[in-house]
Amino acid sequence: MSLIDPELLSIMQCPECHSELRERPEPAALVCTGCGLAYPVRDGVPVMLPEEAERPNAG
Repeated sequence: MSLIDPELLSIMQCPECHSELRERPEPAALVCTGCGLAYPVRDGVPVMLPEEAERPNAG
């Protein structure tokens, strides 16, 4: 099951580098294919704020 409607996901992009996003099921997030930031999905809503994103190589 998708976290986000596939049509919506197809037009979304990373607010930091503008690359496309891929879903990660656990923990629920949208991960940037460019810079690697992982934006959390909380209650079905993606939190697209860079300050809320998990950084690559973060513990």
